[in-house]
Amino acid sequence: MAIKQKTKSLKARGSQLSNTFFQLDVLSNHEALLGDIPVFGDKLIENGYPQGIKPSPVEIFQLNIGKLCNQTCAHCHVDAGPDKKEENMDKSTLERCLEIIVEHNIPKVDITGGAPEMNPHFRWFVEECYKHGKQVMVRCNLTIIMANKKYADLPQFFKDNNVHVISSLPYFTKTRTDSQRGDGVFNDSIKALQLLNEVGYGQEGSDLLLDLVYNPSGAFLPGPQAELEAEFKRQLIKRYNITFNNLFAITNLPVSRFLDYLIESKNYKTYMDELVNAYNPETLPGLMCRNTLSVSWEGYIYDCDFNQMLDLKVAVTNQHIDNIDMDQLYARTIVTNQHCYGCTAGGGSSCGGEISN
Repeated sequence: MAIKQKTKSLKARGSQLSNTFFQLDVLSNHEALLGDIPVFGDKLIENGYPQGIKPSPVEIFQLNIGKLCNQTCAHCHVDAGPDKKEENMDKSTLERCLEIIVEHNIPKVDITGGAPEMNPHFRWFVEECYKHGKQVMVRCNLTIIMANKKYADLPQFFKDNNVHVISSLPYFTKTRTDSQRGDGVFNDSIKALQLLNEVGYGQEGSDLLLDLVYNPSGAFLPGPQAELEAEFKRQLIKRYNITFNNLFAITNLPVSRFLDYLIESKNYKTYMDELVNAYNPETLPGLMCRNTLSVSWEGYIYDCDFNQMLDLKVAVTNQHIDNIDMDQLYARTIVTNQHCYGCTAGGGSSCGGEISN
């Protein structure tokens, strides 16, 4: 089924927010948006991190292998969409990523996009990682499985390579899901989940992991992850006979299209205040930027996916995978900015959901 898009990418719209420097200016220039926001770095000093946040051993190698996507979701922090055809990782860059993963014995590979499955080298890379004994996670938007016959065998491909499938589902109702991700997304997502269940994903006793990601549809924080997971499981099994393993509740960060939404809806100051007021220092030890390296489609290295979208590269001399220096990376300080309030609010937020209860 074709997805009716309600949103164009910021780039296609000619928005100033498609420029990462402009986004950072908005995040830093607080008074221009009705009031000052405490500097995140000052919060770190208050909580015993005078030298900033330091990394732990790398457990996850995360690649954004392209911004090309069959959807254009309203809150996408990647600003992905069908018009992002040039922003795709080439095979030589993927080969270099594989070398690093194997050489440094990094156990988990987290593949994201865009719709990562649309990268022409996606399947080759997944298969190679699996051959080398790596746990591969793919952030699948679900609707790609239903997009056309080219992707119809993805559930079986995922199974054959023991891929951990992580999929966004804003809600268990059509109205809320389609309002965030486009008309027709919900129905196609349900069909895709049923197909994943059919090959064994999310089933009791199966080692095929199927996790869902929830993020709010508006300018508010997600509720408690455990409560949301229980409700999603009740509703999906009751309505559609769908089962899954875990639900990850992720806070929307003020980046890219969500930042645009906050400004357009005049919710920017209110939302930032909410993040600041919910700041929780207990989340700091478990932040994903500590055990993850994030690599862009061009091969540049970042502390996390959100820093990548703001083009805040790692604070080392060698910032590209062609010249990667792990000693430098382990000695670095994590780059932070105002958007980091999103990962440290309430129970915290990472690619794996809540950090602290």
